[in-house]
Amino acid sequence: MLTPDEPRPVLLMNTIWANRSQLHDDLTTVGGLRDFLGVPADEDDLRAFRELRQALRDLAGVLTGDTREIAQGRDLERAVAEVNRAARSAPQWPQLIVRDGELVRHKESEGSLADSERASIAAEAVELFTGESRVLLRACHAPGCVLYFVKDHPRREWCSPSCGNRVRAARHYRRNRGESPGPNGFS
Repeated sequence: MLTPDEPRPVLLMNTIWANRSQLHDDLTTVGGLRDFLGVPADEDDLRAFRELRQALRDLAGVLTGDTREIAQGRDLERAVAEVNRAARSAPQWPQLIVRDGELVRHKESEGSLADSERASIAAEAVELFTGESRVLLRACHAPGCVLYFVKDHPRREWCSPSCGNRVRAARHYRRNRGESPGPNGFS
């Protein structure tokens, strides 16, 4: 369900996703977190990433004015505190190294690889939520969808082509049948 072109904070938020029958969570196990990060992780990391993900979803919900049921119950103060805590979790600084005779920028960090990734994603989230791209962050309002996306094209209205297809199919169904589609907007 993840769209790899999205910024990493959006990818983390979208580890919660839905299909026609249920809500899914890709971060229920340490293995799921390891798959998402591509670095070693443990139970403490899993808990920390789940907390960061909820904070990011809360902030995205506020920023986008998300009215979907899944976005209810936001705690803005807690979300801001969590993102700031995550951003501080592994201080990072740029370093110069020489690789094959070329100067290369390398990020040096304190803490584990998972802490470093968490801090980096939180820092990217601060930029996403406060930078120029903040006005492009959207909640996907396709029937049953719970994802967020960055509107990277003027005509983009959905997180994925499949969500757009579901919306068009539901609209077609309503127009031609004069009825509403089934639960969660699906026919």
